[in-house]
Amino acid sequence: MSDILLISLSGEDHPGVTAGIAAILAEQGVNVLDIGQAVIHDTLSLGMLVEIPAGCDAAPLRAAVEACAAELGMRARISQVDEHSYAEWVGAQGRPRYIITLLARKLSADQIARVTRVVSAHQLNIDSITRLSGRIPLGELPAQSKACVEFSARGPLPDAADFRRELLEVASELDIDLAFQQDNMYRRNRRLVAFDMDSTLIEAEVIDELAKRAGVGEQVSAITERAMRGELDFSESFRARVALLEGLEETALATVAGELKITEGAEHLISTLRALGYRTAILSGGFTYFARFLQQRLGIDYVFANELEIEHGRVTGRVTGDIVDGQRKAQLLRRLAEAEGIDLQQVIAVGDGANDLPMLSIAGLGVAFRAKPLVKQSAEQSISTLGLDAILYLLGFSDRYQRGA
Repeated sequence: MSDILLISLSGEDHPGVTAGIAAILAEQGVNVLDIGQAVIHDTLSLGMLVEIPAGCDAAPLRAAVEACAAELGMRARISQVDEHSYAEWVGAQGRPRYIITLLARKLSADQIARVTRVVSAHQLNIDSITRLSGRIPLGELPAQSKACVEFSARGPLPDAADFRRELLEVASELDIDLAFQQDNMYRRNRRLVAFDMDSTLIEAEVIDELAKRAGVGEQVSAITERAMRGELDFSESFRARVALLEGLEETALATVAGELKITEGAEHLISTLRALGYRTAILSGGFTYFARFLQQRLGIDYVFANELEIEHGRVTGRVTGDIVDGQRKAQLLRRLAEAEGIDLQQVIAVGDGANDLPMLSIAGLGVAFRAKPLVKQSAEQSISTLGLDAILYLLGFSDRYQRGA
């Protein structure tokens, strides 16, 4: 019968620790059943679950490992694992796995405690905790700082909706974002990202900005806000708002486009996605003129929006073609996925308004970004604390692998 040992080492990190221990085990033909290693602030933690071959005396092996660890300035702990316990551990590998992503400007112990308390209450085991964000300096936070920790958990989860609800309650109370996903093959295999434009890629509602220059700002803003909250039919409200722009000079469009403020993290996100081979699209209930402007600036692949009719240098108060409302966005998303030859599970959709919900609901990853309450409650994932590039964390990309990070 083989012996199974769990070897745990900790201490100051320096080259040769893993090599030294592994060499001792190799001399006896030991099989490695599991291995894990992490370094936090130059302190190494190494764990190895090993099988000692039948006929091999484990006592001298233990002594050799402990001596090697002591020589390297490490603390060693070696414990016996019985076969029944090992068999149960192996059997647990088929259990569902989940990823909980914590997003904040700065991490605190309270955040970790509250999140892990929810995980524990639902009988999930945390297998690993990984920091995806870069190291944060002491003192005053740098501008637009980012902090992200990813928890990998496993176990049966009878009521996923209740688990998600409790996470959202914690997120709301602590002013953080918490994303909850199944850890499946699609998570790191998304291929297309579709964005709403107004209040998502840019920090403005373009129609409101045009309305200010047309002298009807308050009227249009009131209609816009009601539509985004889902209180009005989008197409009907859109036509009513566009009609109020009648007579606006065409030159106002270029002025507004030049003043648009790109949302925090948008440029970093899209440049990284492009480097990784993702395709990107704008599916907007706004205007093509501004979507094309962003397409050139950010390097977006596809653009679908509303065509604002202009005659004799002035806005007519009408749009041409089909209005891109919520249902139209979902249709376009399906067509893009088909054109790219990918499954909808490989699609990410990002938006903030009620008219974005149809496309958020059919995408493999739907993200409500700095969204209205109705949208935030309805969407599967929500980001309000950080910028758009926090989406990279939801895909499992740490800062060290991000373009320009």
